[in-house]
Amino acid sequence: MTHTLQLDGHRVAFDESCPAAAPAILLIHGAGHDRGVWQAVAAGLAAAGRRVIVPDLPGHGDSEGEANGTVDAMAAWVLAFADALGLERFELAGHSMGSLIGLAAATAAPARIVRLHLLGSLAPMPVAPLLLEAARNDPAQAHALINKFSFAPAEVLGEERRRTLEAGNRARMERNGSETLARDLTACNAWQEGLAAAARRDGPTLLLCGALDRMTPVKAVGPLHEALQAGGGEVRRVELPGCGHAMQEVDPAAVVRALLWRD
Repeated sequence: MTHTLQLDGHRVAFDESCPAAAPAILLIHGAGHDRGVWQAVAAGLAAAGRRVIVPDLPGHGDSEGEANGTVDAMAAWVLAFADALGLERFELAGHSMGSLIGLAAATAAPARIVRLHLLGSLAPMPVAPLLLEAARNDPAQAHALINKFSFAPAEVLGEERRRTLEAGNRARMERNGSETLARDLTACNAWQEGLAAAARRDGPTLLLCGALDRMTPVKAVGPLHEALQAGGGEVRRVELPGCGHAMQEVDPAAVVRALLWRD
């Protein structure tokens, strides 16, 4: 069910399921996206009896305001949003840019994040100069590049399904606007504290990877995985076969199973 609240003078839109269950799990979307990318995963978690809260970040989807310009500012916003809902302790799952937000939030408030789930994550998370330039000056090219690398090849997904997924992703990015996408990608590229944040994480953490991810490839996840292990908390790494970067849209059932790993 969709709800709204006021935070810092702006309307925040969010979906919530099973409000009586505890603890809550917050699902945070990635760059240029909104809460819609989590729809199928949220439904699966709710069906398993979990309290699921999925916000639109400022300037995304139906939330007012301007997109925050840094990962740390977005993490502070997530914690303020949790405060507004009266959540003292909760799980946090973030996809891509959302995973960096999750790492930053877990550093700022380690006792509050009972489980951290990082989907399609790298630290640091460099963005190709070509994509940054396109996001600022040629949105259509930026959308095409993101679609090219977000999904598994057509030989795996099938031509029709890949076209459908790309069309939905393009529509979402167009709806959220090129300025928002450019700000988000710039924030990802600029945040260099990820490995240090991971090394301070001492609670249970899931690192969920798409085996065919070409944006945050499995072969590049090693430093983040090692940093999380150095933190001393329980770390679980899962690779989803047949999935690229947009794993929660391609195989939401597998993502749900992974997110429920401690249940």
